[in-house]
Amino acid sequence: MNALLSSCAVFVFFSSCSEQTYFLNKDYISTINSVAKTWKAGINFHPETPLKFILGLLGSKGVDVSSAGPFKSHDPLYSPAGNIPNEFDARKRWKNCTTIGTIRDQGNCGSCWAFSTSGAFADRLCIASNGSFNQLLSAEHVTSCCYRCGLGCQGGYPIRAWRYYSKHGLVTGGNFNSFEGCQPYMFPPCTGNNSCSGQSEKNHKCQKKCFGNTSISYRGDRRYVERSPYVLAYDNMQNDIMTYGPIESSFDVYDDFISYKSGVYFKSPNATYLGGHSVKCIGWGVERNVSYWLMMNSWNNTWGDGGNFKIRRGTNECQVEDSSTAGMPEYYK
Repeated sequence: MNALLSSCAVFVFFSSCSEQTYFLNKDYISTINSVAKTWKAGINFHPETPLKFILGLLGSKGVDVSSAGPFKSHDPLYSPAGNIPNEFDARKRWKNCTTIGTIRDQGNCGSCWAFSTSGAFADRLCIASNGSFNQLLSAEHVTSCCYRCGLGCQGGYPIRAWRYYSKHGLVTGGNFNSFEGCQPYMFPPCTGNNSCSGQSEKNHKCQKKCFGNTSISYRGDRRYVERSPYVLAYDNMQNDIMTYGPIESSFDVYDDFISYKSGVYFKSPNATYLGGHSVKCIGWGVERNVSYWLMMNSWNNTWGDGGNFKIRRGTNECQVEDSSTAGMPEYYK
């Protein structure tokens, strides 16, 4: 499947091979479909999209660091194992929380770690407040202000983002040009032929004021999680989602995943590793006898299945079951 790269070792792939994004061409996508039995690939990005842009979307450093914990092992509100349903979708369970189903767009920035954690935080805050709080939280704020989280658009650590929310809080913030919330996102969407290659990371500057809805007080708008963010072991992922809401999940991305369109994804034979990615996990189910996790990506709703995807569950596909994080929001006041 990766014949074009057979002479390039993975660790020298990016420097020694052509900058052509080989895995976006139609022939390569056809090859994926010839071997993938549970999912379909298709065109999500223009074939001439620069490789640098695709790699820049993969900003999660959560896969390796999650093994250090701290792990959540028990919760008195968890249901007994036998009470876990075969299917669960947080969008249907908490219909009044519209943030849960909102697909975001991280633009030309490796801020997936910020979108997935701030998204799960907003969802959990809505659920904890019984819908009294129902707004997007600012991925812009954490990307630009959490220096210990990583390197902003160059990637970050989800567990450190949760810790930031515990100590410093997070303000509200909607999509690019929405003016919604205190600090809306500053990078434009990157869809179709627009690679956003001319955009600068300098757009992300840590500001201690609101620049969206300026009638909001920055200090008064910050929301916090309790000082106990945690990593979830596979055995507790379902129970935590079902009890408190969506979680963040990091996983290894391979070149075939970029072209995912539908079905239950698992890595194709000989697919090449590209980097780590972070998304929001909102549920699970079974499709054609294959168990899956239901995920929400941050590459716009033109990608994949309306911005969503399913990935095989119970086999630690691409290490997705080793690398999930969450935090408990302070109750809305």
